[in-house]
Amino acid sequence: MTQLPTAVLGVLIISSAVLLAVAGAALTQRRVPLEVRNAHTVPLSLINGGLNVMFGVIVGFTSFIVLSQYRVAQQTVQSEAGDLEEIYKLAESLPQPKREHIQGLVASYIRVVVDEGWPLMRRGVWSPRADALVDELRKSIQEGYKTSTGAEQQFFAEELSVMDDLDKDREVRLLALRQHLPAILWFALVVLATTTIGFSYLLGMESRRLHLLSVAALTTSIVLVLFTIFVLDRPFGTDFQVGPQPFDLVLHELRVKDAQ
Repeated sequence: MTQLPTAVLGVLIISSAVLLAVAGAALTQRRVPLEVRNAHTVPLSLINGGLNVMFGVIVGFTSFIVLSQYRVAQQTVQSEAGDLEEIYKLAESLPQPKREHIQGLVASYIRVVVDEGWPLMRRGVWSPRADALVDELRKSIQEGYKTSTGAEQQFFAEELSVMDDLDKDREVRLLALRQHLPAILWFALVVLATTTIGFSYLLGMESRRLHLLSVAALTTSIVLVLFTIFVLDRPFGTDFQVGPQPFDLVLHELRVKDAQ
């Protein structure tokens, strides 16, 4: 995605669409006389009403999908941060140097995800360093489980279980970078939006200026809705992305504990 701020990008897209729509409406006013447009008001209104219904249905369906995906991304980030905190706490019952090694890996992973991973996810990629750290964390826990006995082994078994949850949450988060709305939905949205705006050119309004203002308002609303869907469809790819606050909170709590 472009490096432009999301709000600036939205303003540019909406402004360009409005200019094109108003230019198209002005051209239609010159080519199609008002008398002709008034004579076909009833059939055009019926067709336009059907288009509006179909467009509303597609927008509602699409909005439900992207909002669900956005919420899943938020919940996944919170769950992943919780998994890391639990692994850190379980390691407190282990003897040194095992405890320090595992807790150090957890803290390092959180820092890398926040400082390096999130900016990379904005570009649709993820951090190789985070991959290496999470692999090393699992390897350390597995080795500790194999070489331990009794109560210590039980703690490692619990950490392995939480580690499985961490891997699942991380996979879901990274999968959200590549999973977007199907192209057929975008095709339907764009075609219906363009057709709806196009039919507004044929409104039989006496005031030329009021007609152009109506077309501009309709275009602004439609393009704003489409842009909002585009933003929500990329939970980690815009300025309105799901943030790393849960990781920041866990890291802060770990620092407080270490200071005590």
